[in-house]
Amino acid sequence: MLAGVLQVRDDRLRVLLWQRAQEPHLHRWALPGGRLARTEDVESSIRRQLAEKVDVHKLSHVEQLSVFSSPDRVPGRRVIATAFLGLVPSDIDPEVPTDTRWHPVDELPLTAFDHELIVLAARDRLRAKLSYTNIGFALAPAEFTISELRRIYSAALGYQVAATNLQRVLSRRGVLEPTGRTVPAGPSGGRPPALFQFTSRDLQVTDPFAVFRPPS
Repeated sequence: MLAGVLQVRDDRLRVLLWQRAQEPHLHRWALPGGRLARTEDVESSIRRQLAEKVDVHKLSHVEQLSVFSSPDRVPGRRVIATAFLGLVPSDIDPEVPTDTRWHPVDELPLTAFDHELIVLAARDRLRAKLSYTNIGFALAPAEFTISELRRIYSAALGYQVAATNLQRVLSRRGVLEPTGRTVPAGPSGGRPPALFQFTSRDLQVTDPFAVFRPPS
């Protein structure tokens, strides 16, 4: 099993990769993962492996991505991999080993096996679900300003999103609600920005036919 763990860090969508210490593909960057234990289901197994191997304990969402079964995906004996998408909120900073880093999805290093393909599949799944579900809750802090949420959506989608449009769309779907709290105004003054939260932190289909599109 492999995990494509994504997080918005420094306004960029990034994936967690570790550097291989043995052949094949020595020193290439790879997705974390491992084998399913006899007593585990797949989700508990991938969560355990991430906690043990790369010290990621706070996944806000996990789902099965796909099965990758190309006969030549790894050298030697055939290996079939079940890949998962995992998401970490932007305000969490997991401690990771020295051989593990968060890499921008749009500037991947040389990866092992078919792991670049899996990373891009995870990115595309996330982008699709941002359009028709409330999965933004898994990328955002518990509370946020609309400006902060706009930066998260823009990084994940790969293009700039208008804050007013994002708030209007998500509020119309019943995804966002104000907390009643604010944060201090910036150096230029003005009204203190309001804090919002997602109405649910469980995955829900909110608009099955909706699609976020880049500005034309």
